[in-house]
Amino acid sequence: MANGYKVLVIDDEESILRLLQHELSTEERTVDTAPSATIGLEKFAKGHYDVVVSDIRLPDGDGLDMLVKFKTTYPDIEVILITGHGNIDNAVEAMRIGAYDYVTKPFHLDRVEMVIERAYQRVCLQRENRSFRHSKQTVPSSKLVGNSAPIKQIKYLIGRVAPTDVAVLITGESGVGKDVVAHTIQENSERSERPFIVKNCATLQKELMRSELFGHTRGSFTGATDSRDGLMTYADTGTLFLDEIGELPMEVQGGLLRVLEAKMYRRMGEKNERHVDIRFVFATSRNLAEEVEAGRFNEALYHRINVFNIPVPPLSHRKEDIPLLVEHFLGRMSIAMRRKRLTITDKAVQCLTQYDWPGNIRELRNVLERSIILAEGGVITNQALPRELVDHVADQGDGTVFSLEEMERKHIQRALQFYDGNRLQAAKALGIGRKTLYRKIEKFGLS
Repeated sequence: MANGYKVLVIDDEESILRLLQHELSTEERTVDTAPSATIGLEKFAKGHYDVVVSDIRLPDGDGLDMLVKFKTTYPDIEVILITGHGNIDNAVEAMRIGAYDYVTKPFHLDRVEMVIERAYQRVCLQRENRSFRHSKQTVPSSKLVGNSAPIKQIKYLIGRVAPTDVAVLITGESGVGKDVVAHTIQENSERSERPFIVKNCATLQKELMRSELFGHTRGSFTGATDSRDGLMTYADTGTLFLDEIGELPMEVQGGLLRVLEAKMYRRMGEKNERHVDIRFVFATSRNLAEEVEAGRFNEALYHRINVFNIPVPPLSHRKEDIPLLVEHFLGRMSIAMRRKRLTITDKAVQCLTQYDWPGNIRELRNVLERSIILAEGGVITNQALPRELVDHVADQGDGTVFSLEEMERKHIQRALQFYDGNRLQAAKALGIGRKTLYRKIEKFGLS
């Protein structure tokens, strides 16, 4: 929770409830109470709690049974049991089946507070680990590289929308780098330190999509042997990036629309709705307007997610960025593959620049990765490029002819622009010495 956490104390002794609520409530910790198991379960269903402190013996329920109910229905919380000296064996058994800890009567408030605080720290750690498992495979493979007019426009749009909570729809062909735009929005937002959960809707099994997004309770469908949270829970207070949103089935789109409009959702099999605070970023390679016309996409949802559109052009529309992308990828890949910094000939760069890249940046990255392996003497030449690519460029012949000297000048100029005039970094990126770079800057009049 962004403003603290909530504790629920269940005990049939009114004096204990009053004592714990009064002494343990702070600005960071809210303490609610319940005099019975029934009321405790009702309160828990209505409000989200992080830690439960419950007597092991209640007039309408056994503490161990309560523990099992809480841990199977709400695995995201921790349970602490209160027990008398004569019930230590039960407390030990409770620890075995999932209790975080136990305290004995009469108890010291300092001990109770310490155990509650540690239990909440474990809750936070478990939630962070779950978020990490969902996002660790989605680290962007590049940053937003380029100085072309389309890239400058995208950077401008990101700068305007990132600090807001407005939903963003990123559109463009497959492989153009929509995920990089999404990550850049997150990094420049006020939620940059909060969870950033990424899910490609095209990779979700259709029968499990609702569960993946919203979570489910035990027994809510065949195979639901336990209760689980969904992406909405993991992304709470942060950002949820749903890639290829056009792949989301119609029967699930209504639930997503509910979250966008009311910030409420319901886990499968659960009666009560939950409140969430999520910033949404979407991406698609489909034409969603056409999908709406064809009846495959909810019109209301389309208008709700298309509040702020960032179109990403294909690589063929910004070929002037290719030399900078090449330098960027070569730097990253050389490190990742534990190779000495590679250089690339002007002729090879010219060939890459003239190719149309139907697979966009993803295809360029794959070609460079292959070329690094085939490079001789730390230099990528046309011989290291895919033969079909070289032949295709030769066959196409777009009529553009660059001298090697002109290509070198443009190459150096772009490197200097990319590194904001930092000559040391530009020299490293180009694979040449600093003095050599100075001479070429003077030669080409780039100072």
